[in-house]
Amino acid sequence: MRINEITNWAYGVTVILTVLSGGAFILSTKSADQERVAVEEHLALDALAEELALGAEERSDEARLYVMRGEERHLLAFQEKEADETRLEGTIGDIRSLGGSDAELAALVEVERHADVLDKVEEAAVAAYQGGDRSGARETLFGPEHERQQTLLLETVTRFRQLAGTRTEGAVATAKSRADWWDTAAKAMLGVTAVLFLAVLYFILKRRVAVPLVRMTGIVTRLAKQDYAVEVPLDPRQDEIGEMNKAIHIFRENGLERDRLDAERRADQRTKDLILHMMHRVQACQTQAELAEVVTRFAPQIFPNLAGHLYVLNDSRTMLAEMGTWLEPRHSTASFPMDACWGLRRGRPHLSNHGQDDVPCQHLGESDVTGLCIPLTAQGDTIGLLYFEERPGHEMAPESARLYLELIAENIGLAIANLQLRDRLTNLAVRDALTGLLNRRCLDEALARHAREAAETPLSCLMIDIDHFKRFNDEFGHDAGDVVMQYVAQMLLDTIGAAGTCYRFGGEEFTVLLPETGEIVAFDIAERLRQKIATTPLSHRGRILGLVSVSIGIAVSPAQGPVTTLVTRADAALLEAKAAGRNQTVAAGAAKFPEEGGPTPLKQINRPQSPGPRAP
Repeated sequence: MRINEITNWAYGVTVILTVLSGGAFILSTKSADQERVAVEEHLALDALAEELALGAEERSDEARLYVMRGEERHLLAFQEKEADETRLEGTIGDIRSLGGSDAELAALVEVERHADVLDKVEEAAVAAYQGGDRSGARETLFGPEHERQQTLLLETVTRFRQLAGTRTEGAVATAKSRADWWDTAAKAMLGVTAVLFLAVLYFILKRRVAVPLVRMTGIVTRLAKQDYAVEVPLDPRQDEIGEMNKAIHIFRENGLERDRLDAERRADQRTKDLILHMMHRVQACQTQAELAEVVTRFAPQIFPNLAGHLYVLNDSRTMLAEMGTWLEPRHSTASFPMDACWGLRRGRPHLSNHGQDDVPCQHLGESDVTGLCIPLTAQGDTIGLLYFEERPGHEMAPESARLYLELIAENIGLAIANLQLRDRLTNLAVRDALTGLLNRRCLDEALARHAREAAETPLSCLMIDIDHFKRFNDEFGHDAGDVVMQYVAQMLLDTIGAAGTCYRFGGEEFTVLLPETGEIVAFDIAERLRQKIATTPLSHRGRILGLVSVSIGIAVSPAQGPVTTLVTRADAALLEAKAAGRNQTVAAGAAKFPEEGGPTPLKQINRPQSPGPRAP
């Protein structure tokens, strides 16, 4: 029941009980008044009866004294008593007006009758005495008849007093009992009213209002401080406090939901910020290795619940090679064929899960992981693959987050495509299209950079020329000549490796720069290269091209001259090798060239003769 209803009921019952107790008090007062009236009536009747009895006796005594003594004062007193006859009748009338019972009224009639008889006897005696019959008067007043009449009068008065006393005592008792009953009822109603009031105070104000309000005050205070972790116990009562409790519970739930939405918004904003930072850095990457490092650094921050790989398609567009990984995915294949991924086949993101209805990608094998493959594309071409898998104890990103994954994949794909395109354009700009070696411009830039930054650091230069190259073009065609140059370029790369950098100088001439390398080491490298080329026969389209030989000239800076003359000195040494019979390695001595003061003879280091046959 609602507190308002309980309060209304309690108020109504209290008013009713108050009215009833007031009525009981009024009735009790009236009963007390009736009791008082009955007592007064009893006293009045008793006094009147006593007055009747005393009046009769006093009148008889005065009459007797008069006839005995003959004194006038007794006669006067008798006459005065006789004058009270009218007052006696008035007294009897008063007794009748008090509403006596029939028995009382009958007793009064007898009292009047006996009083009249007694008066006549006494008046007759007084008259006889005054007439001279004193003995007769005395005999009359003291005789048996007078005594009998006087006794009857007194007995009748006594009986009347008894009847009146019995009736008035009963009325008093009844009035007292009624007054006591109404007084008890009024007190009981007041007691019930007090108990009801105390019950309302305790059960309603304290138990159902004060205690819940005190408890909810602390809860509301914490909620006002946005402490939504406070527990709000549900109150099943169907009253105002229960409704207030439900309202507070709803407010807390709304606060928790608002906090959750704010947390999601902040997390979403943080994800967007991280994606934006990631995209800025991806766009600033100079190489694919840098891009892979950026992806592996930011991907765990954006999606901490997802491990993954970054795969890039190789140049032959048949295999995917891993470029980056993060958070240790359980599926860690370094490479796999392009057709092993359903995402790459379909050109759309594909979710692989052995527990789902869709088919899993073949590159996952029999693993039970849940993986998401997102193709990396740019302008309709497949560039690579972004692979995510759920970590143990976590779930795959929801549908709302996959939009971010696809956005990241789209930007990474564009960035990789741009880097690959830039690499291709760079290669076209700095590399020779036929041999893949760096071109003459790169050689000039490298020499200028060394002269500018490390002029005092040793730098050796090998100038290499293919012996009798025109013969390959004339006898076997230009395609064979291209094969020969590609072969020599490959031998250069294989032999030099990380020791230096290979360039195509022009025509059939090549240049090798060996940083931090002295003349002796450079000569050993040149001899190893010359012998390796000279001992490997070459064929083209089923035709034997024969052995290929090269002549090599070596120059060193700064021991033999500045970097600005390094290529010129190495080329001069190459000319000397070719003039000496080709298939030789010649090192230039410390010489001054025409631009520095005129020609001087070259110095040739003693070298072993090549064991291989010479090319024609």
